[in-house]
Amino acid sequence: MLRIVRRLSTRALFALIAAVTAIAAGGAAIAVAAGGGGPTPTAKPLDQAIHDALGAAKPDGITARVSFTNNLFPSGALLGQVGSALMSGAPGRLWLTNDGHGRIELQSDAGDVQIVWNPSEVSAYDASSNTVYRAQLPTRTSDAGSADTAAAPTLAEVDTFLTDLGVDWVLSGAQPTNIAGRPAYSVTASPKANGGLLGSLELAWDSAQGVPLRAGIYARDSSSPALELAVTDISYGAVPSTSVDVAPPTGAKVVDLGTGTQGDSGASTPAVSGLDAVKAAAPFPVIVPASLDGRELKDVRLVGGDTVVAFFGERLDGIALVERKVDSSGASAGPLASLPTVTLNGVKAHELNTQLGTVLEWQTDGTSFVLAGSLPTSAAEAAAQAVR
Repeated sequence: MLRIVRRLSTRALFALIAAVTAIAAGGAAIAVAAGGGGPTPTAKPLDQAIHDALGAAKPDGITARVSFTNNLFPSGALLGQVGSALMSGAPGRLWLTNDGHGRIELQSDAGDVQIVWNPSEVSAYDASSNTVYRAQLPTRTSDAGSADTAAAPTLAEVDTFLTDLGVDWVLSGAQPTNIAGRPAYSVTASPKANGGLLGSLELAWDSAQGVPLRAGIYARDSSSPALELAVTDISYGAVPSTSVDVAPPTGAKVVDLGTGTQGDSGASTPAVSGLDAVKAAAPFPVIVPASLDGRELKDVRLVGGDTVVAFFGERLDGIALVERKVDSSGASAGPLASLPTVTLNGVKAHELNTQLGTVLEWQTDGTSFVLAGSLPTSAAEAAAQAVR
C-alpha cells in the first residue's frame, strides 16, 4: 500500500527526513492531522477497506494544506538547526500530479523549505542554510507510469499480505474517522517484538479516493508522534506542472546524496559476505565483534570494495556498524561532525540522539566507524565502546 523512499545519508538524512515522511505514503501522498468532526465512512474489515482504496479511481491531482510536526530530536541533539522548518516543524502546502511529480512547501520565519520529487529524483531546499539536498531514487524495473496502470490486487492478495504482515506486526482494524473534512479509515501497526524504540506507525486514507491522509511515527511509550505531516485541507483536480517543477535558487549550495552505486563507471562492485572473506578483502583492518549489547552478529558484508557493514540482532531492535578507511586526504571531520560530542574509551565521538534511536560516529587508528540502532543512548554508547 505504501512505497517507501529510503535512500538518505548521514547529516543530510535529517534535512530530508520530512521528504521521506511525506513520500512514504504512496510515493507522494500525505500525512495528517488528528481527525476532526464530520461524516465518517461505513465500518469495514481492514482487508476490504484496503482493497477498495487500492481499486479507487486515481485523482487527476492533489492540492492540500499541510502541517509538518518534528519531535524526533530532543533539545540539544542538533547544533545550529533549530530554526529550520525541517527540524522544528511548520505548516505548508502540497501539490501532487498523477504522474509521480510533487512538491511540499513548508513555511517558517527562518525561511521556507521546498521538497520536490519526480519518479527519478528527490530534492529538499532549506532556505535557512541556502542548501539543497539531492538524491536519485531507485530505478523502477517497469516502464515509467506502468505501476499506476497495473491492476489492483485482489481481496485474496490483500489477505495474504496482511497475514504475512501479521507475523511481526499487530494491526488494528480499519477505524472510521474524518480527516480534513474527508471520510477516512485509520489503521495502527505496532511491532510484536524486536521493535527497538518504535512504538507504532499510523496511517489513514480517504475512504472514497484511496488517497493516504495519515502517516505518523510514534516512539515507544509516547502518545505524541515523533514525526507527522498533516493535511488540514485537501482538494482533488489537475495540478499544473509549474506547481511541482520548481528549481532551487541560483547560487544555493548543493549536497549530492548520490544513487547508492559505487565507483565512477556506474557499475557496482560485488559485495563480499562472511567475516573471514570480508577481513581478507577489505583495504583496512576490520573490527567486528561477535556481539554488541547482547545482540549476536547476523551478517557482515564488504560493500563497494571499501565499506564494511555489519548487522547485529533482529529486525528493528538490531544494531548496524559501518566501517571505512579514513579519507586519504587526512580530513578528520566525518559526516556527523556538527553533532554534539561524547567520549568513548578516550576517543571523541559525535552523537545523534533521537526518540527512535541513536547514531554514533568516531574515528580511530585510521578507520571511521558509524554505529546506529533503535536503542537508547546509554546502550548505543556501551555498544560503541565494545568495538575495539
